[in-house]
Amino acid sequence: MKKITLPLNKEVAKSLRVGESVLISGDMLVFRDAGHKRLFESIKAGKPDINYAGETIYFMGPCPAKPGQVLGSCGPTTSGRMDKYTPYMFDTGLAAQIGKGKRSLECVQAIKRNGGVYFAAIGGAGATYSACVTKAEVLCYSDLGTEAIRRITVKDFPAIVAIDSLGGNIYER
Repeated sequence: MKKITLPLNKEVAKSLRVGESVLISGDMLVFRDAGHKRLFESIKAGKPDINYAGETIYFMGPCPAKPGQVLGSCGPTTSGRMDKYTPYMFDTGLAAQIGKGKRSLECVQAIKRNGGVYFAAIGGAGATYSACVTKAEVLCYSDLGTEAIRRITVKDFPAIVAIDSLGGNIYER
């Protein structure tokens, strides 16, 4: 199992191959449908609410934390709902995404074109992922609750390379 540290640099991204298991440590952004939509509206208006260049985005909305937890259960959400935003974001600097499920041809092409990577997280493993989170903070859109944009810090977050920088696609094997 390969250990990688975020932020993900281009050399590491280009070394990853579809099907490889990884343990991810470092900071990543977290949001899903509502946060993604609002962020994209701010981008289109020419005033992005956050800078996502070089970042990894995990598509997830956490459950409330129990005592002693940083976040509650935090398993992945279906990435396909964010496909309409993905090509633009990779074309303007995004390094990687984490989620679950197939991606559109346009997303695969954008990932390949930009030397990015898409990691698959395991659905139903939210409690396991919660144990990997060491820090969490809301960056914007706190009114969206679980769909607010957050920055989390993870240690040994397990994932699988689902789409690599060469366009290899685990869902097409």
